[in-house]
Amino acid sequence: MSTYDEGHTVAGWTGTAIATVGSCVLGLGVCTTSALAVAGGTAVLAVAVLVTWALHLAGWGKSPGVRPVGEWRMRDRDRSARAGHPGCVGCRLAGRGSGASVPAAATEVVPERA
Repeated sequence: MSTYDEGHTVAGWTGTAIATVGSCVLGLGVCTTSALAVAGGTAVLAVAVLVTWALHLAGWGKSPGVRPVGEWRMRDRDRSARAGHPGCVGCRLAGRGSGASVPAAATEVVPERA
């Protein structure tokens, strides 16, 4: 079993499934030169992003980084999602959490050379 669990969540799989359908519709529109299919595929891709984001905020996603092995099951809900995950762009866009994940070394002022 892999020690990497990125995307093994309800939000990850649902977003991937919707985005796959959107990509197929978009590709069909490109191949058939149908502006309606291209617009429809683009709209489905936008829905995939919004659905994935909403599921993440509802606790069906995961925070950045690797979770403990005991929390890898798909039915395990992330109880910390309501407060926001540190360093998570989706949580920051929703106004959750501080989003302060910048290491202290990155904020140091470097003196200019004379």
